Amino acid sequence: MDITWLGHSCFVIKGKQATVVTDPYHKFGGYKMGLVSADIITISHQHDHHNNAAGVHGTHKDVTGPGEYEIKGIFVTGIGTYHDNVNGEKLGKNTIYLIEIDGIRVCHLGDLGHKLTSRQTEELSEVDVLMVPVGGLTTVNAPAAAEVINMLDPEIVIPMHYKTDAVEDELEPLEKFLKEMGHKEAVAQPKLNITKSTLKRDTQLVVLDYKA
Repeated sequence: MDITWLGHSCFVIKGKQATVVTDPYHKFGGYKMGLVSADIITISHQHDHHNNAAGVHGTHKDVTGPGEYEIKGIFVTGIGTYHDNVNGEKLGKNTIYLIEIDGIRVCHLGDLGHKLTSRQTEELSEVDVLMVPVGGLTTVNAPAAAEVINMLDPEIVIPMHYKTDAVEDELEPLEKFLKEMGHKEAVAQPKLNITKSTLKRDTQLVVLDYKA
């Protein structure tokens, strides 16, 4: 399975049977998705920076909320959460997606705005790869993201939704999250290639380069 980052909260997860694209966006700052195709699209919430399914090529099934789905041998579970820490009163709802692909459990937190409940944590047990927002403002910030990571204990953590040179936004930079996780720096890589057999027991932090 290959994972590439197209900026913000958008990833391409390419498995043996199908390709999943998460939170595709309309042009956002300097980010451009480029030409990307998918069999499955997951949308965490209805916002321009997360719901541009029309910008993705191919005949795709769009998953836009909580529920259980089986598409081309990929199992997707949507879990209802909120975009803020006041039960959605300010920013509305958010959907977390657990994607089971090539025997690997990938969790995309979308624009999660609060700490997980015990029930949500239980529903997300045995996560292998966690895509977590770390930039604050409209999502959890670095300390809250670190707490979510500690609760889910994934094997791989991929940060997303943070300030970069491509986005002139008030989001916090990656460095705050790295410091919270006890890392002085991290070398970004263009792609993550993993199989079930290459996963390690200790949590690894993987920073991906933005790729258009």
